[in-house]
Amino acid sequence: MGNYKVYLRKSAADELGRIPKKDLARIVERIRALEQNPRPPGCEKLSSLERYRVRQGDFRIVYAVDDNEKTVDIVKIARNEGRA
Repeated sequence: MGNYKVYLRKSAADELGRIPKKDLARIVERIRALEQNPRPPGCEKLSSLERYRVRQGDFRIVYAVDDNEKTVDIVKIARNEGRA
C-alpha cells in the first residue's frame, strides 16, 4: 500500500501518556504498523467517515485515513469498554 505518515492528535497523545508501560510498547508498535498498512486484517470501519478501529490487547485505536494525502490521523486511544 505504500508509506503513510502517522499523526497523533493532541488528545490521543495525552491518552497515550496515560497508558500503563506494560501495554505502551505494543500499542506504539501497532500504531507504527499503520504506516505500512492503514487497513490491516482485523480493523473495523466505523460509520460512513473514513475512520477505523484496531484493537491491541485491552485497548482500541481509532484513526482516520486519507489516501490522497497518505496520512493516518490517530483520533483516540482508549481501553475497550467492558474490560477491567
